[in-house]
Amino acid sequence: MHIHKIFETTKTTFSFEFSPPRDAKAADRLYQTISDLIILKPSYVSVTYGAGGSTRELTHDIVLKLSKEPRLTVIPHLTCVCTTARDIGEILRNYSAGGIENIMALGGDMPKGQECGPPGPDGFTYAADLVSFIKKNFPLLGIGVAGYPEGHPKTPNRLREIDYLKAKVDAGADYICTQLFFDNHLFFDFCERCVLAGITVPIIAGIMPITSINNMTRMAETSACTHFPARLIKAFSRAENKDYVEKVGIHWATEQVRDLIDNNVRGIHFYTLNRSEATLKIYDSLGVSSSTRLSV
Repeated sequence: MHIHKIFETTKTTFSFEFSPPRDAKAADRLYQTISDLIILKPSYVSVTYGAGGSTRELTHDIVLKLSKEPRLTVIPHLTCVCTTARDIGEILRNYSAGGIENIMALGGDMPKGQECGPPGPDGFTYAADLVSFIKKNFPLLGIGVAGYPEGHPKTPNRLREIDYLKAKVDAGADYICTQLFFDNHLFFDFCERCVLAGITVPIIAGIMPITSINNMTRMAETSACTHFPARLIKAFSRAENKDYVEKVGIHWATEQVRDLIDNNVRGIHFYTLNRSEATLKIYDSLGVSSSTRLSV
């Protein structure tokens, strides 16, 4: 289903993000996770994509496999790092032929150990360039872009950051999905700044429950701008073991979602890490059965 239709018919969207598995064991876990979560009737699911094509074939395979499931709308990620217009065009033609109606267009990070150099005349410098290319050559595709409530690590100037986001929207983006955050006040402030900049497309809140201290440490190392509220850290410091840490993280994420819904958020996007347990517990805490959608 095209993202426009989803937003037209759904007051608050709920979606899940998956990553392509790298081996048979990971694949089994992913498909079990999808089986667990599909009963929650997500508005759509997205599939990540490694920069420079590091998981291109894996992403392509899982996207086309999931697209055959009639209960799922699949939105594959696409990055413009280390790629050309020819590469992107080929990928999008294959997706369109497979019935894919939406794309998540991202700048992407440079792959580890790989240097691509500056993009040539047939490449893309910014995500806005990728959005423009898609809109021009595949006008029927819905397009999502990333937003950064806590700031983009490559754009310390917060005023210019919103300008760059607006450039992506003006190029043809249909919605914004944010990076994960743990302080809703930062998300609401981000939304207000978007309105002031003239950005009116739906903004989807990215939520990732912390399920272990190692999980939080990895987030801190890979997401330079992520803010961990003192109250959250204090709650973890009181946890006696890993089970309590998980309970704290899931409770925090649950209260985030509850507050976002109460404040009329346009959508919630769960970063699942290819696991279903935390998301299922959040739904359960909010009073959602396995056969119904979240009441909004």
